[in-house]
Amino acid sequence: MPEGHTIHRAARDHHRIFAGKQLSISSPQGRFAKGAALLSGQQCSCVEAFGKHLIYHFDHSDVLHIHLGLFGRIRKHKLPETEPKGAVRIRLVGDTHVIDINGPTICQILPRQEFLRLINRIGPDVLRSDANPDLVFNRISKSKAPIGRLIMDQSVMAGIGNIYRSEILWRQSIHPETPGNAIGRDMFDRIWNDAKELLAIGVKHNAIITTNTTPPAKSRYRERVNIFAKTICPTCKGMIRRFEISGRRAYLCETCQPLPG
Repeated sequence: MPEGHTIHRAARDHHRIFAGKQLSISSPQGRFAKGAALLSGQQCSCVEAFGKHLIYHFDHSDVLHIHLGLFGRIRKHKLPETEPKGAVRIRLVGDTHVIDINGPTICQILPRQEFLRLINRIGPDVLRSDANPDLVFNRISKSKAPIGRLIMDQSVMAGIGNIYRSEILWRQSIHPETPGNAIGRDMFDRIWNDAKELLAIGVKHNAIITTNTTPPAKSRYRERVNIFAKTICPTCKGMIRRFEISGRRAYLCETCQPLPG
């Protein structure tokens, strides 16, 4: 699943090419045909991201809500239009570019009130200037759940995915199974500030980069990481442990990230 930096990068790029433009919108696949017909011809006022949710605002107060989920993909190319590749749920065409979105988990039009309810359910997003980290700390400090689960909970802290979770906690020497109520303010601030810095780097380079000492991976996301999907810790040379938190894979160096107590 794309992590928050990918969605913020898309929002930034799509805002630049679509804001203030009248868009032609279609559903080559057909599954969003009615929604596309309602939006087509409207002017896009802005595009923004809330965690892993991509939001397009239109001039009649309509909101297009996209969540890529595990298999969604965005393709951008300059005009002229070409034949869609695969099952394109929605195609947005401005005066210079075409955006195709394949396989999103969510592709829907939201009335204004439903949009407000959506963003109220999403936790503070480390990449948004209006994010309030105090709200995140208050929830974490009252929870017995492991910090590795809490920072992946999009209703607590938005934008963090599997790779960033393992990398941030390793960089800050925090065991993923540390209970939230054992995380002090100084430790939380380290997590928040590191997440903010790393995701900003991700937006800039359109890739997950948490280290400068390894070459880019050949995967879709071209990540450059310390311990995620690795076997040896780059610091202590000990073995990396792979395990699951709430059904999602996580990585840990038990020497560099000791569990308190």
